[in-house]
Amino acid sequence: MAADLTAAQDHEVFVDAALFLGMHSQDDGLRVACKAFFVERLDTRVVMSLEQVGRCDDVVWSYSRELQDLYYPFMDQLHTVMDISREGYDRVGAALALSDSDLPAQLPFVDRLLLAMVVNRKGLLHTVGPRADAFGGLPVRAVAGWPAGAAEPAFPESLERLYRASLALRLPEDRLGIPAPDRAAARDRT
Repeated sequence: MAADLTAAQDHEVFVDAALFLGMHSQDDGLRVACKAFFVERLDTRVVMSLEQVGRCDDVVWSYSRELQDLYYPFMDQLHTVMDISREGYDRVGAALALSDSDLPAQLPFVDRLLLAMVVNRKGLLHTVGPRADAFGGLPVRAVAGWPAGAAEPAFPESLERLYRASLALRLPEDRLGIPAPDRAAARDRT
């Protein structure tokens, strides 16, 4: 995974809700791969659109208050410890998303907005599984599956403790934003 981090240093690093929520996936291979992404970048900057942050909240808020109370201390601390820049869309990105550009027309508009932000800023979007395939040649990279039997990376002790408690909330793949037909392919890649 270190090579992935090195390659991304030339680009502004964007993350989506699927990658962030993936740290709580029911699929342990996917969960650990997503967690490793954030552990490895804890001292760097990543960008998340405000809409993607809201998509995370929308999923978590659909669960019980008890699960939210176990999840949010970790998420709050991670957003405090790590430089996660939460940013709104701008006019140039919105115009690109609305145009007949190189963005795939079949993508949902929220994905077109996110990709327009990434393309406009010459960034690289990190996501999970086959979601990257839907973006056809655009600057999108899926996290690599976590090798079976490899040790799980850990956050610093206090953050890791909160993360472990937050795992009371485990999300099925459809809640991560992986389209239904692509779920089997996502398992095959991890």
